[in-house]
Amino acid sequence: MLIFLLRRTGTMLLTALCLSFIVFFLTNLEPNLEKVAKYEGNSRMTDEQVEGWLRNNGFNQPILIRYGEWLGVWPGWTREDDNGRVVAGRCVESPATADEAASYCGILQGEWGVSRVFREDVSSIVATRLALTGKMMFWVMVLMVPSALIVGVLAGMREGSRLDRSLSTFSIATTATPEYVSGVILIAVFASSAFGLKWFKGTATSAMDGANFENFFLPVLTIALYGMGYIARMTRASMAEVMTAQYIRTARLKGVSFPNIVMKHALRNALIAPFTVIMLQFPWLLNGVVIVETLFNYKGFGWSLVQAAGNNDIDLLLGISVVSVIVVLVTQLISDIGYVYLNPRIRIS
Repeated sequence: MLIFLLRRTGTMLLTALCLSFIVFFLTNLEPNLEKVAKYEGNSRMTDEQVEGWLRNNGFNQPILIRYGEWLGVWPGWTREDDNGRVVAGRCVESPATADEAASYCGILQGEWGVSRVFREDVSSIVATRLALTGKMMFWVMVLMVPSALIVGVLAGMREGSRLDRSLSTFSIATTATPEYVSGVILIAVFASSAFGLKWFKGTATSAMDGANFENFFLPVLTIALYGMGYIARMTRASMAEVMTAQYIRTARLKGVSFPNIVMKHALRNALIAPFTVIMLQFPWLLNGVVIVETLFNYKGFGWSLVQAAGNNDIDLLLGISVVSVIVVLVTQLISDIGYVYLNPRIRIS
């Protein structure tokens, strides 16, 4: 197990470096840097003025050096005056000597940069927005996972029955309906006066300060419905396969009651495959909240990603991308470890 963890950790680090460099390269293309220069300076800047601004702010260096500066493994750029005092540089807040200026200043040192739109540290923005999205993801999992498992187990324990067909149709319908469609339908039905059912609020902005059933249920339900169908279908397929196993038939011949067969014999083995699917929902939730948070005006992680991409906020976009990569890799590692413990045949092999 230790060797397995070391190998996976090394693979995770290599994957994170490759993905972060790809994102860094794409966000630092010349057209994007030109937009940054005109946003910080003047929209009517000439090409020579843009080039001068980029040179004075450290954007004229090779891409690998700038990536190393952002990562914190290469000394940050500085610009000195005639007296040898540092007047500008990476993480330089006031004039200082070259010795006083920070040499290594990147995300490994906790310096994630400053958002050009929100004028705040990227680390604080990411932490605040990720906490808000984490609160939503928690309640989505609380609603989605038990509901999906119940639907899948009920459908799979009697394959081909009317209940199975009804629940399978419901699962396919929820999966086939994207969040931006189901969210608009839920808002139109339950949060507007069109149907006379103004039970909930159309936006979830107030849920950022104090979440309650009225302002938080619709966005949570919108995300949960889409993921519920996929988990339910996987659970149903796994449960139907287990119910045809030889040891289940033996238990039936011995006279064991059907509820005991389902709960004591079939359920644990049927949940091995859905466990992996459930753990992989966390990376999907980070993508799903982009649409839902924008739709319901919930200013979380996905909303910040949309704002960063729309306003060409490079540092914030890089920070969000790094956190997303870490979340995906960590959840995949937890999924692999959990699968090993749930399935004894993996340990024996």
